[in-house]
Amino acid sequence: MYQIAANFTLMLHFIFIFFVVFGSLLFLVYSKIIFFHAPALFWGAYVELTHTVCPLTYIENFFLEKAGLTKYTEGFISNYIFPIVYPVDLTIEMQTYFGITLMVVNLISYGLIFKNK
Repeated sequence: MYQIAANFTLMLHFIFIFFVVFGSLLFLVYSKIIFFHAPALFWGAYVELTHTVCPLTYIENFFLEKAGLTKYTEGFISNYIFPIVYPVDLTIEMQTYFGITLMVVNLISYGLIFKNK
């Protein structure tokens, strides 16, 4: 049961990150999504820029520990996303640039959407 909860939290984490990065595109389909995406975007940028560990990481680790599985000691992004997307020699400065890029790309996306409406 705890392993299922850990896996569910992991999937929720991936979905949230995907939503933070690409959620502005959903505005084309459903304009009220901005009320959900804007706070998620700011939270994602905050986590990146302050190098904070997301609370979902703690929840996932709790379930992993209860299931008797190995929990990870670093944040979700460091454990799952870095090996997939980020270079091995990622620095704090690069992570800061990723956070800024996240904000700029989404602001441009929203700007283009509002301009064409």
